[in-house]
Amino acid sequence: MVKVGIVLSGGGIRGIAHLGVLKALKNAGIKFHHISGTSAGSIAGAFYASGIDPEAGLDIFIKAKLFRFIRPALGSLGLINIEHVEELLKEHLPVDRMENLKIPLTIAATNFSEGKLVYFTEGPLIRAVLASSCIPGIFRPIMIENQMYVDGGILNNFPVEPLMSSCDYIIGSSCNHLTKMDKITNISTLMKRAGVMSINKDTEQKAAFCNAMIEPTGMGDISTFDMKKAETIYWLAYEQTLKTIQTNESLQELILNFRQDSIAI
Repeated sequence: MVKVGIVLSGGGIRGIAHLGVLKALKNAGIKFHHISGTSAGSIAGAFYASGIDPEAGLDIFIKAKLFRFIRPALGSLGLINIEHVEELLKEHLPVDRMENLKIPLTIAATNFSEGKLVYFTEGPLIRAVLASSCIPGIFRPIMIENQMYVDGGILNNFPVEPLMSSCDYIIGSSCNHLTKMDKITNISTLMKRAGVMSINKDTEQKAAFCNAMIEPTGMGDISTFDMKKAETIYWLAYEQTLKTIQTNESLQELILNFRQDSIAI
């Protein structure tokens, strides 16, 4: 059987798109050998690798009322303390050891103490997810073994590298596509757009290592914390994945191979 890997980008609330992508691919019969993710992609990856259906993951997120788990962190190295999100994840993730997941998962995070990229593949799952999702300046750094960790997207927002030696076929899922903008009226929009453009350049280069790339149009224009759009993001990504399947011949062939293997079994 073909060993398929999927890489899930960072992107804040836009990471809900990965759940839509995973659901469509799951419905098509694709099974994954390895998942790699950064930040929001690490959350979606952790859910799926734990055996949680993507649509159930969306439902968990919508009903969780995430803000009740977030605490101010005034006077520290961030405005918000996300440590309490660990309580939410413990409610829903069946295991908290990466080596016990149903699908191998690699989580990219930034060791801020040493200034280097780190890939978590074993050990506590939830701490790795929090570390990978910890946007510096907004969230207080996560401490792991006396080291400060922050968002993996700082150094690698599209961690395709861990999949390259272990997979025959790689699918990329990016949730940061930008539409054309003729006019910008405020500095906040300008800075946010510049940030997304920067990470998209890195993603564009790494997309060359993917056999199929799924990138819902216009996701990059959605605010990182616009939680009201979670369900819209999910279904836009789901539909985009179906369109990609219809136009990507190698993806169609992959799905056919899985169906033939299923019939043979």
